[in-house]
Amino acid sequence: MSEETQNTEEQVVAAEVQETAIPAVDPQQFLADFNWHKYEQGIEAVDEEKLKQFETALVGTVGFVNERDVIEGTVIRITERDAIIDINSKSEGVISLNEFRYNQGLAVGDVVEVLVDKREDSSGQLVLSHKKARVIKAWERVNNAHETGEVVNGFVKCRTRGGMIVDVFGIEAFLPGSQIDVKPIRDYDQYVEKTMEFKVVKINHEFKNVVVSHKALIEADIELQKKEIIGQLEKGQVLEGVVKNITSYGVFVDLGGVDGLVHITDLSWSRINHPNEVVELDQKLNVVILDFDDNKSRIQLGLKQLNAHPWEALNSDLKIGDKVTGEVVVLADYGAFVEVEQGVEGLIHVSEMSWSTHLRSAQDFVKVGDKVEAEILTLDREDRKMSLGIKQLHPDPWTDITSKFPVGSTHTGTVRNYTNFGVFVELEEGIDGLVYISDLSWTKKIKHPSDFVTVGDQLEVQVLELDVENRKLNLGHKQTKDNPWDVHEDTYAIGSTHEGTVKEKNDKGAVVTFTDKVEGFAPSRFLEKEDGTTLEKGDKVNFIVLEFSKEYRRVVVSHTSLFKEQEKRNVKAAVKKAAEAEKTTFGDIGGLADLKAQMEAKAKKKK
Repeated sequence: MSEETQNTEEQVVAAEVQETAIPAVDPQQFLADFNWHKYEQGIEAVDEEKLKQFETALVGTVGFVNERDVIEGTVIRITERDAIIDINSKSEGVISLNEFRYNQGLAVGDVVEVLVDKREDSSGQLVLSHKKARVIKAWERVNNAHETGEVVNGFVKCRTRGGMIVDVFGIEAFLPGSQIDVKPIRDYDQYVEKTMEFKVVKINHEFKNVVVSHKALIEADIELQKKEIIGQLEKGQVLEGVVKNITSYGVFVDLGGVDGLVHITDLSWSRINHPNEVVELDQKLNVVILDFDDNKSRIQLGLKQLNAHPWEALNSDLKIGDKVTGEVVVLADYGAFVEVEQGVEGLIHVSEMSWSTHLRSAQDFVKVGDKVEAEILTLDREDRKMSLGIKQLHPDPWTDITSKFPVGSTHTGTVRNYTNFGVFVELEEGIDGLVYISDLSWTKKIKHPSDFVTVGDQLEVQVLELDVENRKLNLGHKQTKDNPWDVHEDTYAIGSTHEGTVKEKNDKGAVVTFTDKVEGFAPSRFLEKEDGTTLEKGDKVNFIVLEFSKEYRRVVVSHTSLFKEQEKRNVKAAVKKAAEAEKTTFGDIGGLADLKAQMEAKAKKKK
């Protein structure tokens, strides 16, 4: 090889080496431009813009679905845990059998609703959900049923406070107890695990609450029956009904869609305390229509009216004066109602329970349930009224009152009651007398009888007046004791001086008590002491008697008159006047005696 040729080849090799040499690279630029997606995933990243264009192109093609769409799919295979669903897309979806627990009969070929949760997960798998689809569709159906009034089926799952939980389209709805039936429900458990028809009556979208009603369906049917029944109602008509509700005041009866009330007074001719004594719930019975309002919305029914009134069956031979036996059914302060026959009652007024004129309460003589014998006092078959008496079965104690309790006789009685003006004392059953407050004590000033005696005390009395015709007996207690004022008349002569104690004071004067418990009154102007001050409560000083009255039991005294000259002269004048009055009285008595002697002498001469 020539030298020239060799040089040419070396130049060519050098040129090739220079062309294949690795260019110099900037590290920061290299990292910024590095394809990390290809490095991690092993594939080139698709441009987002191109991806959007691709998806747009797929819209409308067979097998394309959007996420969150609810579509129908077909079960093509069932494993132990999952169901394989074909939605006619590029891949099938897998749904856990737990989402089909409500449907134990799920089989291959069944068409079910599913929600496209994801078209592809990280592994390219189509993600579907039957449970979510059911919830979405359920809310659509529930809302539609609420708007259109459609009747839906629901499964009663369990009881809860105030009602039941019902499964409607997979949603738990609330069925209030008041919306189960038109009549009150006593046993809720009878509806559990039953499928029933309901009407959606309320939806709370905020809290996702649904309220359903079975009663609304019944009422709709009943409303038609009700109009038909109401149009045929007439007073006096007898209908069959069922006891729907029992209250303390009456019974509600279902007449086949229309409710009527049987008031407690129209249940039985006899008195009853509560309607459950006559009827019971769900009992079938015949009732008569008594009345109704213009709209026939309030219907008054009767049960007792189907039977003849007991007064019509009352013994025709029964008359005034006959004795009857009955049971006390009602008590009042004024008397007792006695049922002598079923539905026939007579009133025993409290005044006919005892011969005593001092009336007491009927509870003092009888109580409900007592068997009593009484005499018929009045009998009005037309007005169906009867009055009875118990005291007529015993002798009238006033028959021989004059021999047992003559005027002036002394007896011991029992204090039964008192009023502001006196005390009622019972001498024996049926014989009451009144002791006026002024006849209780000779010495004490009694403001109210309760200050002197109490009910139940034994009190000695004297018969002062006896009025047999009006059955009045006037008694006195103080008359059973000596009148101390006969002695006081000499002791407290006008002008006599006695030591006393000021018991109490008022604007008019003071009450003064002396050693023998006699009380006198000292006017305010006679309370001045010698040093110019005034006597006070509790002061013990001498008093002079200015006035004495045995009839009115009054003693007027003065302390001031003991040291004031003018007052002394007034006292002396009063003493003198009293003495002259006494002499005049004795003189008059002596003159009358002389006149009597003269008349007797003349009578003897004529003989």
